[in-house]
Amino acid sequence: MPRQATPPDAPALPAVAAIGLRLLDRVDALAGELAESIRQAEPFYRAGTVPVEDLRASVRDNLAHILSQLSGRPVPGLEPPRATGRRRAEQGVPLPVVLHAYRVAGKFIWAAILAEAADDPGATTELLHTGSELWLIIDTHSGSITDAYRDAVAERAHHDAQTRSAMLDVLLRGDSGDGSRLWDSAATLRLPQRGTFVVVAARPPGPGVEAVPGAEQALRRHGLQSSWRVEIDAHLGVVALTRRAGIDALCGRLVELAAGPVGVSATYPGLDQTPAALRQARLALAAAAASAGEAGPTAAGDRLVRYELAPIQILLAGAPDAAGAVARAVLGPVLGLPAAERDILLDTLRVWFEEHGATSAAGTRLFVHRNTVRYRLRRVEELTGRSLAQPVGVAELHLAMQAARIATAARPATAG
Repeated sequence: MPRQATPPDAPALPAVAAIGLRLLDRVDALAGELAESIRQAEPFYRAGTVPVEDLRASVRDNLAHILSQLSGRPVPGLEPPRATGRRRAEQGVPLPVVLHAYRVAGKFIWAAILAEAADDPGATTELLHTGSELWLIIDTHSGSITDAYRDAVAERAHHDAQTRSAMLDVLLRGDSGDGSRLWDSAATLRLPQRGTFVVVAARPPGPGVEAVPGAEQALRRHGLQSSWRVEIDAHLGVVALTRRAGIDALCGRLVELAAGPVGVSATYPGLDQTPAALRQARLALAAAAASAGEAGPTAAGDRLVRYELAPIQILLAGAPDAAGAVARAVLGPVLGLPAAERDILLDTLRVWFEEHGATSAAGTRLFVHRNTVRYRLRRVEELTGRSLAQPVGVAELHLAMQAARIATAARPATAG
């Protein structure tokens, strides 16, 4: 919350007011001297970031404002320090450097007052009060400049975030115009225009929440440059891969960072291909969400699906309605059973597939005898009319299992 101006309430003392007026008459010359004093005391101002004329003009405005208060003719408001705070924030001057300049100014003004009072014996007593008054004014100005500086930094950060989001939108949506916007977007996002890229889509824990917390910083620590944005249903990122940090390294990091399902597109060589990769990543995310929704323990790595490594899942995720039709056509009699029996049969069939048809291994995972597994599988065969001893039967049942998962994951939640 910005500080309120707190100028001294007491009227200026006569001798001090007279000194203040005399100094005001010389404000241009004093501003030149003070600007040079600041440049000598603070090396940052000699680096060229703040032009000399810019510094001199700012010093003059603030000096006139302070001397007006000392002379009993205060100017309402605190615009000079606020303008200085905004300007220095825009120029990238560190806040401690700006505040140091104000301390230098306070000492300079006090020295100027003492010099004016040297030939005025009546001013000696008044000067005892003027010192604290001057530093109260300097403190008020410092507080105002700090507030304005921080406001400007916050506005700049918000603007930068909006700009980066807009530039990333150019990549994701393919709105590159004549191609120049693609170059501008790549430069703003610090991504190479050509290279090896992937798009990542991760399911957030809630609307507008990052699914991969601190993604850009976390991946940068592993040599991966990226740009991310949060949408209602997904946390999206474009990642530039390198020889040292390739697709496997990226997927390993994502599994560590993301708590929910993640979809990764196939790699592509140019940012102009990002919209197609976005579609791939979203399909892979749908497939990953279906896998994550399965019954039973799910390994961390199973939450991530790469587009080119899961063709059946991706195909079905791209057509959830068709997936539902396939599931009903093949597994309809099983799906129509009471929930307890249905889940036992489907879980047994799923584990049997995951164990590559090894009945004993499936029994171990399910904590039942292998003969129980065989009985359950025969029951599935009888209900569906498909044989697990024939390639076509195995293929159709496996496809139907994948389809059932996709259709279930795509089905809207119902109230109740």
